[in-house]
Amino acid sequence: MTVIGRDRPGLVETVARLVTEHGGNWLESRMSRLGGQFAGILRVHVPEARQLDLVRALDALKAQGLTVVVHPDAEGIPQPAARLMLMELVGQDQPGIVRQISRALAAHQVNVEELHTECASAPMSGEVLFKARAKLLVPPGCQLGVLRQDLEKIAADLIVDLTLDEAPAKV
Repeated sequence: MTVIGRDRPGLVETVARLVTEHGGNWLESRMSRLGGQFAGILRVHVPEARQLDLVRALDALKAQGLTVVVHPDAEGIPQPAARLMLMELVGQDQPGIVRQISRALAAHQVNVEELHTECASAPMSGEVLFKARAKLLVPPGCQLGVLRQDLEKIAADLIVDLTLDEAPAKV
């Protein structure tokens, strides 16, 4: 499900309480606060007989300014094997950085699993730096050398530092 609304204390607890009250188990989530707004995506397991009641309870949160959209889990859909890569980018902020990088990734059928971006003040100059970290799933048929060349060309054009490395194996 996705959860979107104005951030406030107790928001996550409200959703967690409803999941628990309906016999559910919280499996995984990614949540963040940006600009006073809260956005989260999460997976829960709820007994089939209680799913509709949970959806109705979550829908009632609209009265509190919270929008919840429930999607069926795609867990049973087989995913092709892919190589997990980590990409980091740092450079002077300018419009179009995300668009150019994401266009190159899409052209190589690379899936962006996670993307974290921020603008921060450079330590010495005070200029605005754009920083991005991404987890990427690179499909087996992707020519990694060509992908690197394409990303390095964009990085050179934008005058940003970009690294693309194999993700460490999970322990």
